Amino acid sequence: MEHKNSSSPYIIVRNSKIHGRGVFAKKDIPKGARIIEYVGERITKAEAERRAEKLLNKHKENQVHGAVYLFVLNKRHDIDGYVPYNTARHINHSCDPNAETEIIRGKIWIIAIKNIKKGEEITYNYSYDYDGYDEHHCYCRTNRCVGYILAEEHWPRLKKDSLKKKKL
Repeated sequence: MEHKNSSSPYIIVRNSKIHGRGVFAKKDIPKGARIIEYVGERITKAEAERRAEKLLNKHKENQVHGAVYLFVLNKRHDIDGYVPYNTARHINHSCDPNAETEIIRGKIWIIAIKNIKKGEEITYNYSYDYDGYDEHHCYCRTNRCVGYILAEEHWPRLKKDSLKKKKL
């Protein structure tokens, strides 16, 4: 199956201060715009688990950050975005994002949640689960940064647990 690079008239990929490569606004992007589709190989949950484990172990050995591009699509399938034609895989996490993901008719879209100015880096919250959060450090450096790539719903628990640790 032939794939062409996912693209968007809104974006350009270049070096990022957050992590490695990043996606930046090539022009102003209005709030609500579909910026780019997150594409990749559609795989089962079991295969996603296997690939994630393998990649995480490999990165621990080499002390490399990031590089797991698995995205929940539905109850049975995930998208493995670690393919050369997935430009959206370069979008970095932020604790204070300007975009979010939304699944629309079986496709994963990155959508602007505020007006994004030309030159601004496009980010979204990867929304990782609490389990193993301390293995996923955040480098967004925003005023809202909690230090970890973690779904905002888990931030109160993180704060509570870190207060407990300080008391010990």
